[in-house]
Amino acid sequence: MMNKIDPNVVPTQTFEWGAIKWLVSARNIAGAGLTFGEVVLLPGKGHARHNHPTSEEVLYVLSGHAVQMLNDEKPFSVGPGDTIYVPRGVFHSTVNVGWEPMRLIALYNPQGAEKALEGLPDFAEVPAGRAPSWSRAL
Repeated sequence: MMNKIDPNVVPTQTFEWGAIKWLVSARNIAGAGLTFGEVVLLPGKGHARHNHPTSEEVLYVLSGHAVQMLNDEKPFSVGPGDTIYVPRGVFHSTVNVGWEPMRLIALYNPQGAEKALEGLPDFAEVPAGRAPSWSRAL
């Protein structure tokens, strides 16, 4: 039984908009029924409108500020300490509107929705123990 998950032994998934480190997933913990990880959204970037047909999602904002859209309704502001519940199949998006990277906790129940991210054209995986590099457009 694993009691502590060392983030340095888990790969980091990177995208044009930021990165995700899945700390709990079926990929690294046999029998895990959910997926739990930390998301970093770069300033001015975010997750475009999408949904997860088979998983509900919970987002918890650790730091930064974003505009959140749920169910194609009017977007609203979120910041540190806010929790967003996204039911299965509901379209949503999160866009960082601050000057600093935004940090969120993301949870999928049941696990599996994270696999769709691996098919995105800007997906790249940084091996465990290595830090992703960020570049700046001038």
